[in-house]
Amino acid sequence: MKRVMISAAIIAAMCTTAAAQDTIKPKIPFEGMDLSWVNGQNRQTDFPLTLKDKNGETILTGVAYMDAYYNYDFNRPIDNTHTISSSIGRSNEFTINMASVGLETNYKNIIGRLWLQYGQMGSIVQDLDGSVGHGRNTNINNLNYIREAAAGYHFNKWYGINVEMGIFMSYIGLESFVLGENWSYQRSAVCEFTPFYFTGARVQMFPSKKLRTEVWLLNGWQSYNSWNQRIGFGSSTYYRPNENLQLVANFYLAGKDTRNSTRSRFHHDNSIVYRYFKNRTGGGFISQAALSLNNHYGFQDGDGAKPKDQYMAGTSLANRFWFAKNKLALTLRGDIMTNPTAYLAYSPSPVAPNDYTDAMEADPKQKLNIGQFCATFDVMPNDHVTFRMEYGYRGANVPYFAGRGGTTSPDGWVDTPTNNWRPDLRKMENRLTVAASFRL
Repeated sequence: MKRVMISAAIIAAMCTTAAAQDTIKPKIPFEGMDLSWVNGQNRQTDFPLTLKDKNGETILTGVAYMDAYYNYDFNRPIDNTHTISSSIGRSNEFTINMASVGLETNYKNIIGRLWLQYGQMGSIVQDLDGSVGHGRNTNINNLNYIREAAAGYHFNKWYGINVEMGIFMSYIGLESFVLGENWSYQRSAVCEFTPFYFTGARVQMFPSKKLRTEVWLLNGWQSYNSWNQRIGFGSSTYYRPNENLQLVANFYLAGKDTRNSTRSRFHHDNSIVYRYFKNRTGGGFISQAALSLNNHYGFQDGDGAKPKDQYMAGTSLANRFWFAKNKLALTLRGDIMTNPTAYLAYSPSPVAPNDYTDAMEADPKQKLNIGQFCATFDVMPNDHVTFRMEYGYRGANVPYFAGRGGTTSPDGWVDTPTNNWRPDLRKMENRLTVAASFRL
């Protein structure tokens, strides 16, 4: 009887707390700050797909997004395959990169989010998730078309505490999986080689209006399931002292990310995004200007791997100018990365041996160094439409990018026998990309 009375008291207290939370006006973190200029953030200020209750409180917000591009690789690969990128997968073709619809709610402390996706980028990223081969009762199709989905509860403590479980966008690397949120179409190399999604649970805390910090428990390094037996751990902290400055630090550790191995991975990245000029009058040739710096360092350890041998380090620096009352923008970005043993790197071709595998085998340290530069010009008539043109250059210390002969087969088709054929790989690449996107 005593246990029943205690349980009833606890339930009554929880109901009272929940009822009290329903009547408390929530504090909103970062309220009043214009963050539409930040690299990796949605620049929308107008959200037309909203459903509100009789009191004007938002019940649901709908999201519709579509991104298409035409890319021309000056190496003209005969298989039209653009390699070493999860942003751009094809050349000399028009391509639907991502079509996505979704709903999200934060109504009466309920957190719900479901964004579906379809398009080429899903094939590059999600289709390669081999963790679904670990055991049974799992399949790539279970999550392939889900961009983000989560359920949780918002507590009215401080400026909010969110507890959620599901599949989330990764915060490692400054740039977003949604290309329209980035200053450039092709992501930086340091971002391309780090995760775009996590499956797990997180607690987001907003101790003040200017600070968000969260902790994650994850299946692993960009994987639907876990490769081995250990759960990964991570954290992300955003500090915005004012609307012109954003400081970010992310950590990921302890995930056992290699199959049948005791090897663990650590990764850290930090960012500074600073708007150093804003024309307060709304006129003038330049309306605003900002820079973005994103630094990475990580390593693998255990099972024969040593941090001094298997590590990744890199940085990305971008500067963006807005013109004509933010209707036009020009971004210049350069990034470099080194990844000895290439434990984070994409393979340039499924056909091996090739010039890349030969070069790595010939180097005891298996060094992979990449440099990249791009110039991006955006036309943004309003919050919802962006037209983008971008020139990009990439170089590597080993043959790593598709040449004229392609990386698929002698004639470029996947069902043609390769026999003793070798992919055509080059150390340099130039491209020109035109893209259009809308978002509601």
